Amino acid sequence: MSRPDTSDLPPPLPLPLGGDDEEAPRFAEPWHAQVFALTLRLSEAGHFTWKEWADSFAGELKRASLAGAPKDGSAYYDCWLATLERLLQERGLAGAGEMAAMKDAWTKAYLNTPHGKPVKLAR
Repeated sequence: MSRPDTSDLPPPLPLPLGGDDEEAPRFAEPWHAQVFALTLRLSEAGHFTWKEWADSFAGELKRASLAGAPKDGSAYYDCWLATLERLLQERGLAGAGEMAAMKDAWTKAYLNTPHGKPVKLAR
């Protein structure tokens, strides 16, 4: 098996390690950390292997690149989220309708939350 050609993909971002080191890489947005953690947890729970994740993510990065995504890495977590959503659907963990409803609920909650306050979903 040969290694796939990734020369046209954006460079990988550094690992978002955080910590006390001021020079350590960070997530650019809170949702980046959340989708990263959710993906790790779902893999650890056995819903997909890390290799399955990586293969699917590489495909998503390739599709985004071919569709004209910026090559500066700014679409990295958009691709991460798209990959996770696709795997959730493929594994029967969440349907497109469920995910759309959840996005709508989060959007409404976010738009109705005063600045600086935590966003809370209505039950």
